Amino acid sequence: MIAILRFLGTNCEFDVEYATQFLGEKSAIVWHKETALPHGTNAVIVPGGFSYGDYLRCGGIAKFAPIMKAVRRFADNGGFVFGICNGFQILCEAKMLPGVLMRNKHIAYKSIMGEFEICNNDNILLKNYTIRQKVKLPIAHAEGNYYIDEVGLAKLEANNQILLKYTSDINGSRARIAGICNEDKNVFGMMPHPERAIERILGSDDGADMLKNIFSANAPSSVKISTTDSRESLDLNKSPESNKSPESNKANSLDSPHLSSESLNLRADYNF
Repeated sequence: MIAILRFLGTNCEFDVEYATQFLGEKSAIVWHKETALPHGTNAVIVPGGFSYGDYLRCGGIAKFAPIMKAVRRFADNGGFVFGICNGFQILCEAKMLPGVLMRNKHIAYKSIMGEFEICNNDNILLKNYTIRQKVKLPIAHAEGNYYIDEVGLAKLEANNQILLKYTSDINGSRARIAGICNEDKNVFGMMPHPERAIERILGSDDGADMLKNIFSANAPSSVKISTTDSRESLDLNKSPESNKSPESNKANSLDSPHLSSESLNLRADYNF
């Protein structure tokens, strides 16, 4: 079971959902107000988009969402977490990955089919890719400029935590870094979108094996997805809306996945 997170402003959850179906896996979209992951979760995908309108910083508000506590517990117990684009930004803001994503150099939004070089494959995500292999994956971001200080960069290099790099400097990223993992190599983040590169008709299928690898990963038996909340795990036969708790079903438009911009502007007391 693949848990796909949905925040206010997420817009790539259905791309990831399609990818799971295309690759023969089950998935559930998990609303940001939940406090537990679905029963049987093998991996968590934090998809792309513009969570909370990218206010403050990209991912700077999403890191406070209730579901992130469950994601952190899952990762701390060895579960696999993969953040894509805005998901990468969220994981960095949540300090689940080192560094930060800043505005692209020249303040330019980039939406192209990018070329990347595989840097390390001693991890589950890239285990069947080869070092220095070139892959084509689409990018679509304005804040993909990865920054980390000299000490942090040295640690990434020493621990083989750099997953892939841009083959050219398109956004100003330190050392052209496009994706990294944590020291335990169970939390991954990258700016390109592998879920948009799983069929040749899309221009590339170079992302298919990345997703197959993470989708087929078995969460360690020690991983617990329960929570101190009295609610049970999500009912996977229900929509994300109907999975919400009685408390979140109260008349509060900000708890709905179908949030209007008027509601967001009018309600200043929203509790993140």
